[in-house]
Amino acid sequence: MAEVCLALVLVGIVAYAVLGGADFGGGFWDLTAGGDERGGSVRGMVQRSMSPVWEANHVWLIFVLVMVWTAFPVAFGSLFSTLAIPLFLAAIGIIFRGTAFALRGHAATIREARAIGATFALSSVIVPFCFGATIGGIASGRVPVGNQAGDTITSWLNPTSVLIGVLAVATGAYLAAVFLAGDSVRAWLPDLARACRGRALGAAVVAGAIAFAGLFVLRSDARDLFDGLTSGGGLVAVLLSAAAGAVTLGLVFTERYGLARVTSAAAVAMVAVGWVLAQDPYVLPPQLTLAQAAADDATLAALLVGVGVGALVLVPSLWYLYRLVLQGRLDQEYEPLHQRFMPIPGDEDRGTAP
Repeated sequence: MAEVCLALVLVGIVAYAVLGGADFGGGFWDLTAGGDERGGSVRGMVQRSMSPVWEANHVWLIFVLVMVWTAFPVAFGSLFSTLAIPLFLAAIGIIFRGTAFALRGHAATIREARAIGATFALSSVIVPFCFGATIGGIASGRVPVGNQAGDTITSWLNPTSVLIGVLAVATGAYLAAVFLAGDSVRAWLPDLARACRGRALGAAVVAGAIAFAGLFVLRSDARDLFDGLTSGGGLVAVLLSAAAGAVTLGLVFTERYGLARVTSAAAVAMVAVGWVLAQDPYVLPPQLTLAQAAADDATLAALLVGVGVGALVLVPSLWYLYRLVLQGRLDQEYEPLHQRFMPIPGDEDRGTAP
């Protein structure tokens, strides 16, 4: 049962890395889009693409947290105490990001509009970096068993954590650009589709370069993780990720965005799979194995029954939502977002309207 729970956690991590990562990547392109006028078209497409699903994608994060908390309580307590800082920053970032996204276009002044936009964009970079840094701390063996047994600073500010944090931001940008290009085609915006296509190709190359260069970082800073990724199942996952990334480049270059969504997601998914295989059999290397971390059988059995019952509602609901999104039936009317704002009723009389 412990293996089944771990597999479900991995499913949740992969789903959040792909779907949530694409959302965070949209914020990255929002941040780098340019000035009010020049970046308005990209920001408008980010708004249009994210609106139907951005809240639903965080379901996977909640799922992972509940699974780890219940199935592997010792690991949960250890990592949430040692890695409290990046996890707290990520949680705060999600809150600020969600609030800013909901308020975009409803500011009372242009200064407020720019502040809201900056909050959304910066949070979209900080959150995946913090999650990536957290994974780096776990994978490099810097989270010992016990309540705040590890260093609360170096556990996530180290070469491996910084590498994985930067890679998380880059892969999110890569996914988002692929998705935005496809959405632009569906919206009959060929110029914007070409712009997103260029971003997707560039982000894919950058993410691949970071991943390749990162192997040298891992070799010197996290040798056990490096060995796991360059042999056995970990190596297979790395090679599959590289192959999926290469196929995605070809698909994006030929503007076949429907298939590119699938292959780009597979490339990111195999990175997460490779991490789990590389540190097998440990949950918190090099001390806590899966068998040691697992809760008792009664707890695991109750958890799996609960997950099964919940899946009867959650899985069909999410499947239907994503199907509607891919079919374009939830698409909003496209409108460039030129840092616009809507004056509060009555402000026109006080001279605050532009």
